[in-house]
Amino acid sequence: MYDLIILGAGPGGMTAALYAARANLKVMLLEQGAPGGQMNNTAEIENYPGYESVMGPELSQKMYDPLEKLGVVNQYGIVENVEDHGDFKTVVTEDARFDTKTLIIATGAVHRELGVPGEAEYGARGVSYCAVCDGAFFRGQEIIVVGGGDSAVEEAMFLARFGKTVTIVHRRDELRAQKIIQERAFATENINFIWDSVVEEIVGNDKRVTGVVIKNVKTGDVTEVAAGGVFIYVGLIPHSEPVKTLGITTAEGWVKTDASMHTAIPGIFAIGDVREKELRQITTAVGDGAIAAQEAYNYVTSH
Repeated sequence: MYDLIILGAGPGGMTAALYAARANLKVMLLEQGAPGGQMNNTAEIENYPGYESVMGPELSQKMYDPLEKLGVVNQYGIVENVEDHGDFKTVVTEDARFDTKTLIIATGAVHRELGVPGEAEYGARGVSYCAVCDGAFFRGQEIIVVGGGDSAVEEAMFLARFGKTVTIVHRRDELRAQKIIQERAFATENINFIWDSVVEEIVGNDKRVTGVVIKNVKTGDVTEVAAGGVFIYVGLIPHSEPVKTLGITTAEGWVKTDASMHTAIPGIFAIGDVREKELRQITTAVGDGAIAAQEAYNYVTSH
């Protein structure tokens, strides 16, 4: 019986583990990948306090290192279901069951797909959702980035180091990214923009991507743009499937909480990108994690 099980070892989950372990709770981190979550797929992080710039994998490791010293159990597993038994909860993975007094859901979110022809066909053959992972494969090529938020523009600037040109395709006539990020992109010589447009199809030669078919949403004009790589950043889908049977998610799958990270079920909390909220950043996930760990401690000690 654990005092606390945390589903997901992103920045929020690792912060919760740190606070809970320091409060002398028996803690397990249950993760299906490397600690750090999406931070591991981020090249440079420039908006985390204390660092002018830090690589995502480096920050992930720095967050994880203290947890081993504090005795946090790091368990690999793919969660299939969570059962609420009132006084305790059971986390069911593909090959084990773990009981806990409290649970923090920190499962994050995954990249949304465009859902256009050619996207699945050319996956890993020119279509990518991770510039850090795949950018170097497109050295000297024309690259398309789809999206207009922080992630899309930041990754476009990273890809500009490798690509001959990087073209951002956005369905609106202005970016949604933070102004300081926009200014850097506009000042980067090999970054171009196609406004008011959506990608209708990703085309190729059966071996790799050769371009995209783009439609202007205002004029209806359709054109084909040559490209060797297509990087997609059009939003997130919450990774909440294992907890949907608990009835604590919205219609879109985000986990509903109050300001103290409580879900509708006592003893179950949610933090980070999987939680219904406005801003999804490393800093907000860390804040969520600290609050949820304190609330879990209060729950355990009061019961």
